[in-house]
Amino acid sequence: MNQQPYRTLILWTIWASAALVIYLTLYRDTDVWTFVQVDPSRITWLIIGLFLLGVLGSFVVTLMVTKESVRCMHLNAAASQGGLDAITIESEKRAADRFFHSLKSTMERKGEPEVETLLHVELAVYERINHTIEVIGNLLITLGLIGTVMGLTMTLSGLSSSLDSLGHDQEMMLLGLRHAMSGMGTAFYTTLLGAVLGGILLRMFAQLTLHGIEGLHDNLLRICLVYCSPDYAQTLERDVRLLNEELRQLDQNVQMMKQSFAESRQMVTEFREEIKRLGESESGEQGQEPLRVIISRHQEYCEALRQQMHMLAVTNKPWWIRIYELLRPRQ
Repeated sequence: MNQQPYRTLILWTIWASAALVIYLTLYRDTDVWTFVQVDPSRITWLIIGLFLLGVLGSFVVTLMVTKESVRCMHLNAAASQGGLDAITIESEKRAADRFFHSLKSTMERKGEPEVETLLHVELAVYERINHTIEVIGNLLITLGLIGTVMGLTMTLSGLSSSLDSLGHDQEMMLLGLRHAMSGMGTAFYTTLLGAVLGGILLRMFAQLTLHGIEGLHDNLLRICLVYCSPDYAQTLERDVRLLNEELRQLDQNVQMMKQSFAESRQMVTEFREEIKRLGESESGEQGQEPLRVIISRHQEYCEALRQQMHMLAVTNKPWWIRIYELLRPRQ
């Protein structure tokens, strides 16, 4: 395989560790968390929340791509031994299994499969999630710019209030300056968080998962082109192989029919022997009664047992029911 199955997960872990170091550096040098707690615009909360959502989505995609890569490694080993027929579908929850299942279904319907199209369809869910992560990264940069504009607006508003209070209201002037500094903090920190979290960290996460998806695509395509192409390509060799497979299946069906006929013949023979034995037993063998006499005696015994049950039921009836039945006019 060109790509190790755990490569994407290892690179994602390394970059996540680097991102943590970057965040700790920002926290130590710029005291970001202290400002986030008192941010009047709350844009920094939104930026951090979207960043965590994007990281979670990237981690989920990384795990799924890693599982697909491990499964692809097993499929490569199976296909190298026996081609497409040696590949067994374990679970259609994986994109690799769904891809080969679609490939086999197309072959069974005598169609010509479009390998690139099938790969694109099966891996489209991972590509969409990765594209969403990229969109979240761009959104963080946009939110940083919006925070910058809002911060500058707050700064200008505070400076205007300070200038209006200059010379006659010292407290209002200090309050306006404090509001202006808070606006500058909003402009600075939102730009910093949007650029670092969205423009650098999250985009790098998206690139790592994208490379993992592309590697999975290349590995599956390689299996098809190297090991499975004789099985689905429209060639005379494929037609002869399919014809041989159909003849083999037909021969198996014929052998099963022969076995079924032999078993049926044996059962008919046994049935005929049983009928013959019953017919012979009617005349009675030495020391044995005829079968007809045994059946007649059994019928007499059943009739006597039925009459006894009837008499017992009549005897067990209450006295008022018996008197009522005696006095009831007979029709």
